[in-house]
Amino acid sequence: MSSAALLTRDNEFDWELSAQAITIRIRWFGICVGYGLVNFLGTNGSTAPLNAILAVGAAYALCDTYFSVRGTVFLADYPLFTSAMEAMFIGLLCQFDGGVLSAFRFYYFLSLLVSAIRFAPAVTYCTLALHVASYGSVAVMQGTVTSEESSSLVLTPIFMAWVAWASTSLSARLKHASERLEELNLALQQNQYSLEERINERTRELQETQAMIVQQEKQAAFGLLAAGIAHEVGNPLAAISSLVQLLKRRNLDDHTQERLSMVDDQLRRIQRTLRELVDFSRPASSTASLTDVHRAIDAALNIAKYYKRRKGKRMVITYATGLPALRLVSDQFVQVILNLILNAMDATPEGSTIELRTSLVSGWLRVEVIDTGRGIAPEHRERVFQPYFTTKETGTGLGLFVCRNIVEQELHGRLELTATSPHGTTFCVSLTNNELQQLPDMLPVTSHSLDPEPVEEVMTP
Repeated sequence: MSSAALLTRDNEFDWELSAQAITIRIRWFGICVGYGLVNFLGTNGSTAPLNAILAVGAAYALCDTYFSVRGTVFLADYPLFTSAMEAMFIGLLCQFDGGVLSAFRFYYFLSLLVSAIRFAPAVTYCTLALHVASYGSVAVMQGTVTSEESSSLVLTPIFMAWVAWASTSLSARLKHASERLEELNLALQQNQYSLEERINERTRELQETQAMIVQQEKQAAFGLLAAGIAHEVGNPLAAISSLVQLLKRRNLDDHTQERLSMVDDQLRRIQRTLRELVDFSRPASSTASLTDVHRAIDAALNIAKYYKRRKGKRMVITYATGLPALRLVSDQFVQVILNLILNAMDATPEGSTIELRTSLVSGWLRVEVIDTGRGIAPEHRERVFQPYFTTKETGTGLGLFVCRNIVEQELHGRLELTATSPHGTTFCVSLTNNELQQLPDMLPVTSHSLDPEPVEEVMTP
């Protein structure tokens, strides 16, 4: 059910129940006044029959009250039957209380007022006819009518007609006003709900923008730190490498030459790592260019090999052949794939396998990162792409959020959690363009693996 429908249902004004509450008060007022008139003020009629008739009226009012408490209206579908009973009830009171001049004749006015509040004007005017007939029958059963009683016989129906007309007019105005107020209240509630929704949306957008800024600032700080470390470490390494080269030119024994060659090889390895670190930390390019997707994935793998949790894990790379180059920002694509690889490494224990697979299906180039880790808990699956949500003790909760923003807003693709279970998880990056839409499907066919990274042995003399 929509929010507007819920507001309508929760705030709907029930005129019928409100009118019923007023009716009950009027009826109990009439019963109490009647008992006081009969038993304390005295009447011209017999007390016992009048008390019995009032007791019947009290029983009816009690039933009416019971149904009202339960949220319904007693005999709501039979308004004319209710009017007929009231006409008979008031007529009997008048008959046993002295005829057409009985004080109970004023109950006809209360009955007409109740009918105008509760029912349509047509029912009220039918009630008027029943009451005039009831009052007339009292005069007929009385027989002889005095001049004073004749005046009452003429004026009372006139007053009843006036009360019926005035009551129906007032009730119609009140109903119209209540309906108008209900419409305005509903419109106000809907505007309030809409305003709250927009505030929540703007707050969410602000949080996401703030998360992107935080991530970008962290990446910029990391780039400056990496460049500084590379510079500070590179200079001593260059000096050490020069000394090693000078020593190798001397006439030394074979054992020493072998050890110096080993040192030189390790120095070259450190220098190569520093170059890759500097390349990764340089300011990212925002210019789109034709990019070989497989080369970009290999670049992400070259960076991921230095991650501490790479040890003891086998990487399987399964590529589809013949994929065309895509025009995109290469650095952004590498950042997305690298983050997915690092997440897969965090999710898998030693001895596990992580697979990177490319394919072309229905015009979409798919890059899947598949791990054999513990999977994502069902209660977390809807939140993995939300900012600041993480299950890692040292995580920031921004990785997948930033990656999805890059894929959707910059690369114009999709990043999805396509499968997860206690046996592993699959994330898929999907990209497309007009050229890819024209190509047939290409399934992964070539595969190679990278053996688990061994634990480094310390060189001893």
